[in-house]
Amino acid sequence: MLPEKFCERMKKMLGDEYTDFISALEREAVRGARANLTKTDAKRVGELLGDYLTPTDYCENGFILSDDVKIGHTAEHHAGMVYVQDPGAMATVAAIDIRGDELVLDTCAAPGGKSSQIAERLTTGSLLSNEYVPKRAKIIVGNLERLGVKNTIVTSQDTKEIGRAYSRVFDLVVVDAPCSGEGMFRKSDEALTEWSEENVIACAERQSQILDNVAGTVKGGGRLLYSTCTYSMEENECVVDAFLKRHPDFHLIRVKPEVEARTTDGIRTPDITAENIEYTRRVYPHVLDGEGQYIALFERDDDGEMSTILYKDAAVSLNKKESAIIERFFRDSLTEKPDGRLAKYGENIVLISHGLPLPPRSVFMAGVLVGEIAGEIFKPSHQFFSVYGGLFKSQLNLTKGDPRTEDYLLGREIDADGCQGYTAVIYEGATLGGGKASGGRLKNHYPKGLRNKG
Repeated sequence: MLPEKFCERMKKMLGDEYTDFISALEREAVRGARANLTKTDAKRVGELLGDYLTPTDYCENGFILSDDVKIGHTAEHHAGMVYVQDPGAMATVAAIDIRGDELVLDTCAAPGGKSSQIAERLTTGSLLSNEYVPKRAKIIVGNLERLGVKNTIVTSQDTKEIGRAYSRVFDLVVVDAPCSGEGMFRKSDEALTEWSEENVIACAERQSQILDNVAGTVKGGGRLLYSTCTYSMEENECVVDAFLKRHPDFHLIRVKPEVEARTTDGIRTPDITAENIEYTRRVYPHVLDGEGQYIALFERDDDGEMSTILYKDAAVSLNKKESAIIERFFRDSLTEKPDGRLAKYGENIVLISHGLPLPPRSVFMAGVLVGEIAGEIFKPSHQFFSVYGGLFKSQLNLTKGDPRTEDYLLGREIDADGCQGYTAVIYEGATLGGGKASGGRLKNHYPKGLRNKG
């Protein structure tokens, strides 16, 4: 049952739309998915999963999922061709244009949906994906590995630390702030039971602090994207209004017209004095399929000040033996050496293709984990297969309906005629994982924790 105080607040906020809003909340939550452009495109995903998908009109690679598909068990999901994401949540990043060469910070990034949505748009650019809770930062890493993301660092730091380390560095900063979760009431019993007006106020204070912490990391002329999954004005328009008073070098700008057309304007009251508060967007379940969201896009004035990163790169060079073993693997197993620089971070050998120096601590993903060296023996990692499977000389190409696909995802050895040595397992053009082939059979290297259950 919805909290009485919440209903009173929403009725006052929505007026004549309140009945439609409540009717939408009484229906089952709508599920969504996004084609992962790092590995495939929306057309191909539509061809493979078309019976279960309906394209959205505001996110070019977004879909509404039918209720009867368990997409997490499909080969398309395992291969990182799709990412399950709430339709309202995917509208947040779909609301902005992202250039391929931008430097981007995602401050509160778990589980990684918005980070992966950003990363797929970056070509020569880089992403710093941060999550304060270490356990949740590990979830980001797992998702980005499956999706084949290579241009990203994942960290677990307080936003105060990030604010101190980076001054005017990022073209885009995303703050998908922790909130009271009113927009998740259809999906989360926890959000319902924990809701209170006191928690709304506490969340607003925390959101304001996070925005203040990272405002200085935005370049002159750069953008700051603020979002929540709640409806309360205290956490949305009031936070935005107060932020603009504290930071007059920022101003609100419009989102993309496709998203603007499927959302409603931010709410102005006598207490909200910010110019163009109507540019901010509200996502309601009776207007757009999906859960509640709020989106505000700021731009920072450009005063010509220079960017500064206040730490040295923590990556170190490989020793001669390590370099020789890795280079031999590249030469023997790949058609060409992948772009980037080889380095060590802690005990991990990584291939770095992003342009950011590695922070000195709390890094959960430093680049693409290349693999493990044991004596003279090298074994490539699952992440390396996922990102660079297309470069392997030996490839096992599977198509939809091939029984070997299901066997591979169950962890079994499979037939691999014509393959030899380290082999990338490719499903419909996207890498599932890898293995080692000998005598026409492939020894399965798909991680046990990711396998389907028989």
